[in-house]
Amino acid sequence: MIKIICIGKIKETYLTELINDYKKRINKYHKLEIIELKDSNPKEEKKEILKNIKESEYIIAMCINGTELSTIEFKNAIENLLTNGNSNITFIIGGSDGLDEEIINISNKKISFSKLTYPHGLFRGILLEQIYRTFKIINGETYHK
Repeated sequence: MIKIICIGKIKETYLTELINDYKKRINKYHKLEIIELKDSNPKEEKKEILKNIKESEYIIAMCINGTELSTIEFKNAIENLLTNGNSNITFIIGGSDGLDEEIINISNKKISFSKLTYPHGLFRGILLEQIYRTFKIINGETYHK
């Protein structure tokens, strides 16, 4: 299963529709769960994040100081995890103050999509789109470039 743990609720209808659309698309390929946690301070968010992860999960922290990957590098990373038995992948998206250092430190991988700051809901949509694109490429299906 792919799990996305994110801080904050999506308030904008257009972003909710985007997120739900990609969630539906991804679920055709792989089970996906999105867990929304209350927006608070990093220490409180850390406690809630830790309650929602298991030791068996491969944790990917989405953070500005992570490694920037191309779409193909992202696809390769996900594909390698899935083919090597790491089918429980958890992405963590922090709140407006970022992720607590403990969450970053326990993560198996740290990824950044850019040095830019994105609105939370839009970033969630971007991550979901890249996960969907990954499955399209893995399955040899056409998807616009």
